[in-house]
Amino acid sequence: MLKNLCLMNSASGDEHAVRDFIINEIKDFCEYNVDNLGSVIAFKKGNKTPCKKVMLCAHMDEVGFIITDITDDGYLKFSAVGGIDSKVIAGRVIKINDTLGVIGLKPIHLLCSDEAEKAPASSDLFIDIGAKNKDDALKYVHLGDYAYFESDYYEFGDGFIKSKALDDRIGCMLLIELIKNEVEYDTYFCFNVQEEVGLRGAMCTSFAVQPDISVVLETTTAADLCGVTGGDRVCVLGEGPVVSFMDGRTIYDKELYKLAMTTAFDNDIKIQTKTAIAGGNDAGAIQTSGKGSKVMAVSLPCRYIHSGSSVVKNSDIIETRKLLKAILPKLYD
Repeated sequence: MLKNLCLMNSASGDEHAVRDFIINEIKDFCEYNVDNLGSVIAFKKGNKTPCKKVMLCAHMDEVGFIITDITDDGYLKFSAVGGIDSKVIAGRVIKINDTLGVIGLKPIHLLCSDEAEKAPASSDLFIDIGAKNKDDALKYVHLGDYAYFESDYYEFGDGFIKSKALDDRIGCMLLIELIKNEVEYDTYFCFNVQEEVGLRGAMCTSFAVQPDISVVLETTTAADLCGVTGGDRVCVLGEGPVVSFMDGRTIYDKELYKLAMTTAFDNDIKIQTKTAIAGGNDAGAIQTSGKGSKVMAVSLPCRYIHSGSSVVKNSDIIETRKLLKAILPKLYD
């Protein structure tokens, strides 16, 4: 399932492919509706109705690009949709509709000294689709079209997975799995749109559901790389899910954080926390929506996030499943 989800193209505002896949997977196991922004709000009836309303969520969108101009000589200018570091995209193969292209930039031997010493600005990059001129390019691409990393999904090494869009198709997969299984208590599951451009879908779904407790399933930046030591590594692949106490958007509920750690230790489940206060996810919008919600984020450590070659480890997915199974019944107490 994860491979299918990752290979679909669904940037912020263009989530229909992933949304249709998710609906087809869950439609026989829950009630659901699609809100006006495009998020899926699912309700799974359990054996009991809890006093507290619990919501689990993940986001459907990925980072990508949108075409903003076509030059007279047929090159495509673009803007990023979501946070993409321009250092990781030069030379990458890109797909626009059914057309392949390459992100290009000025050759290094033509750069001035200042240009050569810094990362290229997005405005200096372009997509080459092999068009003769603007009219030729317009046969295949139009302004406002989305462009995506062209990237294979494959497993390598000691249980590692490489793909685009692991952020946050892993979370979507985990939600689908939970919906397909029995739940003890009534539970809401939200598949949000437009997380990568400002947590917009989560603002709407959390206002609609009004949860008392929310669990966000995500990926988060891992920097366990050559030459990086100590807290600068942030989190480490192979050491289990990451439960944060704070990030750039959210101070997480202290009791939920403690519950996650205690539950993991008691059940011999690997778990870790982030050693940097950075980034953010849908919890930042959910926490302050309506009457407010207690929030917890459970994230998969991910190398090279927001690129065409993100990397996670399968053992961390397995440990995350164990943690969710162990902790979910405790959220309703």
